[in-house]
Amino acid sequence: MIQGFRTASMILLAACIAGPAFAQAPGADVYKAKCAMCHGADGLAATPMGKSMKILSFKDPAMIKASDAQFIASTKNGKNKMPAYAGKLTDAQIKDVVSFIRTLQK
Repeated sequence: MIQGFRTASMILLAACIAGPAFAQAPGADVYKAKCAMCHGADGLAATPMGKSMKILSFKDPAMIKASDAQFIASTKNGKNKMPAYAGKLTDAQIKDVVSFIRTLQK
């Protein structure tokens, strides 16, 4: 019985320590649900929709130079054929998505 408790305790401790390593970046789920269809999971816009709408890769120099405020405005208000997400996503979700996009640019 004590051995079983000790084993269970060790498993729980390992899960608590490893948990943050497996945590997904904030914004990743929203990006996957709302953005990846056009921009691609990797942000390269190599999807059929991305190609047909001539979407720039997030690794394009112009996109790298764009400020977070520009990304936030484009997401809230829409840009070209991209729909507006104001009222559909919270400000916090939009900021998290922009932060996630920055990780794709690396």
